[in-house]
Amino acid sequence: MSSIDIGLDETSRKAVSQGLRHLLADSYTLYLQTHNFHWNVTGPQFPELHAMFEQHYTELAIAVDDLAERIRTLDMPAPGTYKEFSKLSSIEEVDGVPSTNEMIDILKISHEKVIKVCRSVLAVAQKADDESTAALVSDRMRIHEKTAWMLRAVSS
Repeated sequence: MSSIDIGLDETSRKAVSQGLRHLLADSYTLYLQTHNFHWNVTGPQFPELHAMFEQHYTELAIAVDDLAERIRTLDMPAPGTYKEFSKLSSIEEVDGVPSTNEMIDILKISHEKVIKVCRSVLAVAQKADDESTAALVSDRMRIHEKTAWMLRAVSS
């Protein structure tokens, strides 16, 4: 591959990519968590939650690809294994099958963690004058904020 010259120095690209690696790991872990809950949700809210969780994990599947491709665009390696994701993610795995109300709360907390990572990565991207990453992360943050709001509304 030829050398990269996109107006961001290597130090900036590394810093932004490191933040994106954490965001990718959190997003992938949240994808798995959401898909797990989609498969295992039960109870009177089953139809609505099953459909909502599917919508969320489908959106996350696209997001993880966008994040990994942005890391590659910055000429850095994207993590792609459970081992790497578990080291980088701030989202804890869930043992067993929680109750429906616990699922909703766990997902809300997980989305809020992703929002905080987005804010951190956004600051690094803005400092590096990396508008492409800033736009991607800002869009991701808005989606997670809306999803957390929806989950709070469901649990009220």
